[in-house]
Amino acid sequence: MRGLFTSLLVAGLSLAGLWQTAAQTAGAPGREVRIVVLGDSLSAGYQLPAADAFPARLQAALKARGQAVQVDNAGVSGDTSTGGLERLDWSVGEGTDAVILELGGNDALRGIDPAITRRNLEAIIERLKARRIPILLAGMLAPPNMGAAYAEAFNPIFPELAAKYGLILDPFFLEGVMTVAGMTLPDGMHPNARGVGVMVERILPKVEDLIAQARSSGG
Repeated sequence: MRGLFTSLLVAGLSLAGLWQTAAQTAGAPGREVRIVVLGDSLSAGYQLPAADAFPARLQAALKARGQAVQVDNAGVSGDTSTGGLERLDWSVGEGTDAVILELGGNDALRGIDPAITRRNLEAIIERLKARRIPILLAGMLAPPNMGAAYAEAFNPIFPELAAKYGLILDPFFLEGVMTVAGMTLPDGMHPNARGVGVMVERILPKVEDLIAQARSSGG
């Protein structure tokens, strides 16, 4: 009888320990994930205080939701997909767990051949994939003044690359901001602080999916 009681007591303590560990794991935010936003002026925070730039606002919003994250601003105003590819290795350094890839808008503004944009973005994606870095691809649409033929070649780049490589896709990075009154700077193109807030709030669920991928893959 004493042996049976001892066995039951040990089993009970073991289960209690497992339950406690599971509860702690469920409530923990997990290890810190380092996200690099590789982009142009739209994410760099053009004419905004550093604290209002997209990466800073995104980091603050994620931390408010209990996420342990560091979001680095690797945005360069005026950068094209070619520039992003050329600086990829030093912009996305060692220790990067995930990337938000936001390039292509300047390609469209300059009328760069969409085939070049596609090739550059694909090269960036493949190099990040080789490093096992999960990617959120921020989509862009061609300006209406570029014409229908250009839009037909440019706009599918982002959904097609996301489908080909299994990426998380944000179809249009400026959704809810572009052409919406009070959301942009006087140039009508770049988000103001209010616009950045809208962008962050809208993209948060996708970024949390990206964080989950980074943690599950080991980053």
